[in-house]
Amino acid sequence: MNSLPKSYRRFRQEHPVVWNAYEELGKQAAEDGPLDLKTRELIKLGMAASAASESAVHSHTHRALQAGASPAEIEHAVQLGITTMGFPRAMAALSWAKEAIRDHEEHKSA
Repeated sequence: MNSLPKSYRRFRQEHPVVWNAYEELGKQAAEDGPLDLKTRELIKLGMAASAASESAVHSHTHRALQAGASPAEIEHAVQLGITTMGFPRAMAALSWAKEAIRDHEEHKSA
């Protein structure tokens, strides 16, 4: 998933210095520890689900798939949050993740 939401693209264009600093911070945070890419994306997926951020759930689902996560691992990452974020929020996030998995599979086979 290479396309950012329109608001992100606009911000990147209007504030390139801030955007580049943000990108660099993310890169440094990722490289500062022992977790592999797949694990990092599954963790970020769980955080996105907990925040009820539909676009972030979609994004990190796609990224986790690209990093080698299976659909079952993605669903489990969201399911683990049921007792932390609540059942309704977890079910919403699970539906967003499943939608992103379907989209990913459709684009892969197209």
